[in-house]
Amino acid sequence: MIDNSIIQTTTSWPFVEARKLIKERKKIFEKKGKIVLQTGYGPSGLPHIGTFGEVARTTMMVNAINKLIDIPTEIITFSDDMDGLRKVPENIPNKKILEDNLHKPLTSVPDPFSKYDSFGQHNNEMLKNFLKKFKFNFTFISSTETYKKGKFNESLILVLEKYEKILEIILPTLGKERQKTYSPFLPICPKTGKVLEVPVVEIKKKEGKIVYENEGKKVETKIIDGNCKLQWKVDWAMRWYTFDVDYEMYGKDLIESSILSSKICQTLGKKSPNGFAYEMFLDEKGEKISKSKGNGITIDQWLKYASPESLSLYMYQNPKRAKKLYADVVPKAVDEYLSCIDKFAEQNDKEKLLNPVWHVHNGKPPKEKSIMPFSVLLNLVGTSNASDKDLVWKFIKKYKKEIKVSNHPILDSLVGYALKYFDDVVKPKKKHRKPNDKEKNALQDLVNRLKVCKDGMDPEDIQTIIYSVGKDNGYEKNLREWFKTIYEIIFGEQDGPRMGFFISFFGIKESVELINKYIK
Repeated sequence: MIDNSIIQTTTSWPFVEARKLIKERKKIFEKKGKIVLQTGYGPSGLPHIGTFGEVARTTMMVNAINKLIDIPTEIITFSDDMDGLRKVPENIPNKKILEDNLHKPLTSVPDPFSKYDSFGQHNNEMLKNFLKKFKFNFTFISSTETYKKGKFNESLILVLEKYEKILEIILPTLGKERQKTYSPFLPICPKTGKVLEVPVVEIKKKEGKIVYENEGKKVETKIIDGNCKLQWKVDWAMRWYTFDVDYEMYGKDLIESSILSSKICQTLGKKSPNGFAYEMFLDEKGEKISKSKGNGITIDQWLKYASPESLSLYMYQNPKRAKKLYADVVPKAVDEYLSCIDKFAEQNDKEKLLNPVWHVHNGKPPKEKSIMPFSVLLNLVGTSNASDKDLVWKFIKKYKKEIKVSNHPILDSLVGYALKYFDDVVKPKKKHRKPNDKEKNALQDLVNRLKVCKDGMDPEDIQTIIYSVGKDNGYEKNLREWFKTIYEIIFGEQDGPRMGFFISFFGIKESVELINKYIK
């Protein structure tokens, strides 16, 4: 049990945020007997890692809250699936189906994958299944279902009552032309089923109706029971109001929108939730990850190449700093996860709360000590031409004779991940270059010195030998260049593992044969 004084003073961001939230809203929590946190999802494209990140970070917040106060918590995962399909995502099949159904609610658009009743439902199910894999506790809410079943009705009537005040908040942020046509309400066309962005020419508060203009005709409709939906900034505020939301994270690009939605929520009569703006995820080119573009690494790809826990750790780290999310970041994330696990057992309580794995595992990380970095495993797979786990394990057992697969489930899973990652990501990029005369002589010198070494030699002693070879062969002023030379010629990459460890693990004889292969 971690002492309360440490919990109250730790600088880990989930606890900092949780303490701030409790301080500002404790009376609200106590009155309603519940703390509600919301995450939002726009199912206009396949779920991406950014969506997962929001739920993962919110879960970390909940874990911190539960250590600080004895009040039940709930995470709502809200899907804006009544939103109209604005464009066709790039990473889906049967695009014609979507092209023919533009501007219809996502739950009215046929599923191009032919698995579910609609495109919206398909993406919702993908999201739910994914979040369940991570054992997140959440309440899923569909916008379409909530609108159509009347669960928003009271709030919608209130929006109509506050119509003018809401316009006063929104209109100053719009251009002159948009001001002329803007309305918080988006009617669903009874003929086409499309979400209409049209001028509202009359509001009938007592009847709970609006009159809008469409194709030169005036149309009267009720605002309740799914006949209309709200513009998203107003919709966001209405969700906060309806579900009594206390906290929500959102991307940095939504800060201005959150300010407006907060004002609208207060206009409706409730305190707006506390917020947390996180930085955006970028792809390899430094461009924002987009569901419609399908750029960056997908959820399925990360889980193919690495553990869910490594992804959670990546999400924990520096949430207010922009981070690249593509396949090349995976090995480093895995090795950082392993390193944090190793450190945890030796840390005091204060240090443990600052260790990301405390938050990844809610204070109970695995106790398995890592045997080797993921980066070394990747190089082992490549240099040994291993195609199955058994061959990789033979090398591991050579390095650690007493090791048993059954006692190292994390390492066993890493072996499987390494095989897949190497085949898909590393192998296609490998480019072994030929050594020049200087490089060939240096590598031959390394071979000669390794030949007199024996298996079981301390990795640091081997590393010292490699340093000495570099210094003796003209790299004394730039040893970094010496190691880069080794990596490019032997591994076909710009960088690689710590060589002393790799050679100790791979074997002296095998390492000599490997180097000879590329210098002859």
